[in-house]
Amino acid sequence: MQIIIIEDEKPSARRLQRMLDKLNFEAETLLHSVEESIAWFKNNPHPDLIFLDIQLSDGLSFEIFETIDIKSAVIFTTAYDEYALQAFKLNSIDYLLKPIDEDDLKRAVDKYRDRAPQKQDVTLDFNDIKKLLVNPIEREYKKRFSVKVGQHLKLINIEDIECVYSENKGTYVFTSDNRNYLLDQTLDQLEDELDPRTFFRVSRKFYVNINAIKDIISYTNSRLKIILHHFKEQEIIVARERVKDFKNWLE
Repeated sequence: MQIIIIEDEKPSARRLQRMLDKLNFEAETLLHSVEESIAWFKNNPHPDLIFLDIQLSDGLSFEIFETIDIKSAVIFTTAYDEYALQAFKLNSIDYLLKPIDEDDLKRAVDKYRDRAPQKQDVTLDFNDIKKLLVNPIEREYKKRFSVKVGQHLKLINIEDIECVYSENKGTYVFTSDNRNYLLDQTLDQLEDELDPRTFFRVSRKFYVNINAIKDIISYTNSRLKIILHHFKEQEIIVARERVKDFKNWLE
């Protein structure tokens, strides 16, 4: 399988190359600009998989696909805001937020391998994606959860949830009336169901509701500590690699 990396920051490209090598995937070709990528595609067989940064040194990587008809599968590597990423996921194999996490990379590669026999189904229409960036689609997100309480089902409105967290292999919602409820989904499974304008995944264990944030405090190792209005059961720490995106999300 042929893999190429298109990334203008050479240290980031080499780091991704090393991470792929650990997964027994070899990316021999590293491209760093729109111009260089177009020239390469004109003179080489197209790869099976492209790891693609969006903002390159000489423009947006979409310009490559306006010039070259490419049907390779693509995994985005980007620092774009989370709302735009929701649009990308409609068409791409996956996206990886920088700095790239090894577990996230493995999941993305596994997802590609699962879909590889149907590669024609994952061809990207980059004109459509550009339209989505300008006019992001309005999609339906979760408005409520139904949870089992004894022999009853209880409905929990999304605006009443302060945070969603994982603990002891379970996933829980914590509500503004100081109650915890067990869900039958994982945090990963909730990714497409929670409105990214309202909920942000600050770490592997926590999603927080922007409306439930009472205070944000500087924490060790360039991290942040979040204080919610009612949740006191454990500390909520923004992972260091997510601090930048978290700050952008707050704006």
